[in-house]
Amino acid sequence: MNSKPIVEGGLLTAISVILGLASVYLPVFGLIVEFFCAVPIVVLTVRQGAAKGFLALMASFILLTVFVGPLLSIRNALSFGVCGLVLGWCIVKGYGAVKSFIATLITAFVAQLIVIGIVTFVLEIDVLDTEMTSVRESFNESFQIYEQMGVDETTIAEARAQVEPTLELMKFLLPMILMLMALLNAVACYLTSQVVFKKLRLKFVEPMPPFAEWRFPIIILYIASFAILGVYWGGTRNWELLFTISLNTAFFAMSIGLVQGLAVLSCAADKYNISKFVRRIIFVVLILNMLTLELVAITGLFDMIFDYRTRWLNR
Repeated sequence: MNSKPIVEGGLLTAISVILGLASVYLPVFGLIVEFFCAVPIVVLTVRQGAAKGFLALMASFILLTVFVGPLLSIRNALSFGVCGLVLGWCIVKGYGAVKSFIATLITAFVAQLIVIGIVTFVLEIDVLDTEMTSVRESFNESFQIYEQMGVDETTIAEARAQVEPTLELMKFLLPMILMLMALLNAVACYLTSQVVFKKLRLKFVEPMPPFAEWRFPIIILYIASFAILGVYWGGTRNWELLFTISLNTAFFAMSIGLVQGLAVLSCAADKYNISKFVRRIIFVVLILNMLTLELVAITGLFDMIFDYRTRWLNR
């Protein structure tokens, strides 16, 4: 009997449990460790198959339940463990980078929905209300600090007036917020696994195409157009369901437009030989300003029609 697979499986399961415990108990550093929680499951799935990866996931879930309780262990297993299992399965099947990442992203989003469902219906905790209360308390504490520093009361009142509509808008953007959280989990799972696989000299999925070549289908532009129209109709006629769906769809389409817009700028930076350090500074400045952020997103959406990069290359 070959004991090597058993030892390897037990070792990777133990590593998964240790990473899970570290992500819970280590302050600040635990947030970084959390991004590596999926890696042992990915490695084991690739080395020994999806069945062994699933068994390791169940074993680590049971052990984490004993140490940190069911809620945190469920969150860890769904947010990272299942994503690792799916990514490992995609690698075994030989899927490309885009297909593997999309599968991981969809899994992460479904996992977020399941976690929210468990917290809401099983534990009877209103997640949205709890988070909104926490955000409001954070802003109130910040405003109190500003008052103690001697900031003018009129300025603070204006800041409060600007914050409140934003918080109200966040209530309608819960699906998009969940998607962004799923995107963060999927990116973390993908990138950390890529780094570890390179160190272990294991075969990973084919590399993503260069960022300057990223393109999305033109249907995203049409989706954005109809979504903006739906936001107008839902807002002016108090159709809350239409407004919510359209608002989240518009943010989703604009986010994709932002990615394509940054890809266009990256292509321009390649064309004019701008260093990576300088272009990263430019990207950060553009993203931090709301006006330029919208302009880049709109540029990306129109690039789906006009294909600026092909025009530049032809010139």
